[in-house]
Amino acid sequence: MITKIMLLSIFTSFACSAFAAKQVEAEKYWMKLKATNKVERTELLNAGLAIEHGIHDDYAILIGNKDDLEAAKKTGKLIEHFKAEAGLFDFPSKDSKFHNYDEMLREMQAIRALNPNIVQLQNIGRTHEGRMIVNIKISGNMRYSSQLPAIVFTGTHHAREHLSTEMPLMLARALVEGYNSQNFNLQKLINSREINIIPMVNPDGVEHDIADGVYKRWRKNRRDNGDGTYGVDLNRNYGYLWGTGGSSKRTSSDVYMGPKPFSEPETQAIKAFVENKPNITTLLSFHTFSELILYPWGHTDEPIANERDRRVHEIMANRMSKWNNYTPQASADLYKTSGDTTDWAYGEHGIISFTFELDPKSLWSGGFYPGQDMIPVVFNKNINPCLYLIEFADNPYRVLQSRSKRLGFTTDFLEY
Repeated sequence: MITKIMLLSIFTSFACSAFAAKQVEAEKYWMKLKATNKVERTELLNAGLAIEHGIHDDYAILIGNKDDLEAAKKTGKLIEHFKAEAGLFDFPSKDSKFHNYDEMLREMQAIRALNPNIVQLQNIGRTHEGRMIVNIKISGNMRYSSQLPAIVFTGTHHAREHLSTEMPLMLARALVEGYNSQNFNLQKLINSREINIIPMVNPDGVEHDIADGVYKRWRKNRRDNGDGTYGVDLNRNYGYLWGTGGSSKRTSSDVYMGPKPFSEPETQAIKAFVENKPNITTLLSFHTFSELILYPWGHTDEPIANERDRRVHEIMANRMSKWNNYTPQASADLYKTSGDTTDWAYGEHGIISFTFELDPKSLWSGGFYPGQDMIPVVFNKNINPCLYLIEFADNPYRVLQSRSKRLGFTTDFLEY
């Protein structure tokens, strides 16, 4: 028989462990670790350390919790560390141009109102906390769009990467405004494509990151892991060769892969969306930061075995880098990852797939929180690459033998 004293003891034990776990996640530490190449960087990821805060020739920077600090010490590669203050690397105080979840929904409605004939808003799934994951579908031939070549843009798999919400939102508005401006070339393009834009895959994480007026550097979603920790790294939760490196089984890790592939409603929503659209030929996933154009593979150092597919990815990445001045490379050239969006999209479905790690270049130039002045900079650098992908979505393999026609966009022109 369970007595009141036993119940009190159980409750007290649970409350203390939950409080301790929250303290682990609340405390943040700046760490510098030895990492001279992609093999050593991957070893750090396998220890559950997310090192995307800064990668240099012979070391890597990360900001993590107390469990991350202990894991870093165990690697034997920790050079120095200190406790990060709450305001370290936060946005400047004036950042109203960034969209929270409700503001994003209102902007989507405003974009639709610009031209309801070519814009549909679609709820493609719900998060752990019940928020809608919304797709903006744009096509000048909406009735038959499922028969047209399709492309999908995704943003904000990782909550703290707020610029990766702004870029797809601005892309959607620019496409519709350009269509309305009677730009013949752009109208012709939109009339012959189905363009899907999902600006915020992880709204629960975004709302958590911006709560209370202090940015938390939150990366994951908000799954209750049942042990006082929260969150799964959505970009380690896709099913293609899930859990084969560059992710962690530790629930408090920023690169926690989840209990199984597609365990999360957010990744399930993207999976169902893509698999219900066999006309998708091309996918671009926006992230921040580092100014990179990444393409498969992430899970292995080996290049794509199909030479034709490899050349398409390389040619397109190199071409896009001429506009945004990002570095094009296979994902694993940075470090190995598994369970990410682009490996899954290409590996499972043969979709030509890219990840853009948007501006800025480094932690010291703003990192995840560069301020609102970076929004138009990122858009202007990346609108031409996005138009390029849309144009070649009819057949990405055209890049192997043909030069595209001149494509006008409002006052700008693509030439390649």
